[in-house]
Amino acid sequence: MTTFVTRYDFRVPGGDAATRQEVYARSLEQAAYVDAHGHDAIMLSEHHASDDGYVPSPMLVASAMAAVTTRVPITIAALLVNLHDPLRLAEDIAVLDHLAAGRVGFTFGLGYREVEYALFDRPWRTRGRDIEERITTMLDAWATGRVTPRPFSDPHPFLLYGGGTPAAARRAARLGLSFQPQHGDPALEEEYVAACRELGREPGLVITAPPGPANVFCAERPEEFWERWGHHLLADATAYQSWHGDAASHVLDSSTTVEEMQAAGVYLVCTADDLVERIRSREVRLVTNHPACGGLPAEPSWASLRLVTETVMPAVRA
Repeated sequence: MTTFVTRYDFRVPGGDAATRQEVYARSLEQAAYVDAHGHDAIMLSEHHASDDGYVPSPMLVASAMAAVTTRVPITIAALLVNLHDPLRLAEDIAVLDHLAAGRVGFTFGLGYREVEYALFDRPWRTRGRDIEERITTMLDAWATGRVTPRPFSDPHPFLLYGGGTPAAARRAARLGLSFQPQHGDPALEEEYVAACRELGREPGLVITAPPGPANVFCAERPEEFWERWGHHLLADATAYQSWHGDAASHVLDSSTTVEEMQAAGVYLVCTADDLVERIRSREVRLVTNHPACGGLPAEPSWASLRLVTETVMPAVRA
């Protein structure tokens, strides 16, 4: 069955305060909309020191979205644990867990931008050891009642550890967490399972994204969408690439022009009928909506989301 996810990072390149506030307000309206129409998840992320305003406080957004939804799971992937005080983070997660009645899950991660560590005066060289210590502190704090309240979920919300290296897989095993390997690398899953077995632990869930486009948009006239709005998608892709350098980003798109992006297919723009066929043929197994991608305005944002929700989803779930 195809999974339908809606994600937000709140990049608004060059946006003024009013434009940015509209994107935030729209995200809450759209969260309520996807909740009412049966989407499978809302995904948020965390980054800091970003000129385009990438959201630094996803837990605040998750709290606001939890208040306007009743059923859709919300996931924060990734939460950059080393940039937070572990006891305060444990408290905040517990409170959010109560507000959302257990609907918010978390993927813990190191992050990959040294500038973020510098912003908070956190050591870069020891980041692997530090995150393990911080997560252990949080788990112990929940288990012992050192912080209150205890989470709504027993013993804590759904937690994964995310990363793209064998060290990350082994760390997830040591911490007793489920694992989210980057880029769907099967070798990392094998490393995780083996490490769990060596420790005498039953492996948790391993969650990987299936092959396919990183972001999906629907339009009645895809060529016109690319012509009018493609620069927003390009801004999103190039911003990630500037952060990763030669390393592959989560979007895996090194395009430098809108035309290159259109040909690459990592950001897919198609008609509703085309998307239905791609889903039925199993070419697309995960539909990740990105309604505010690169500061995408309200008109194409809502049009795409409604086509996916009101045309594609009923067709493939009938």
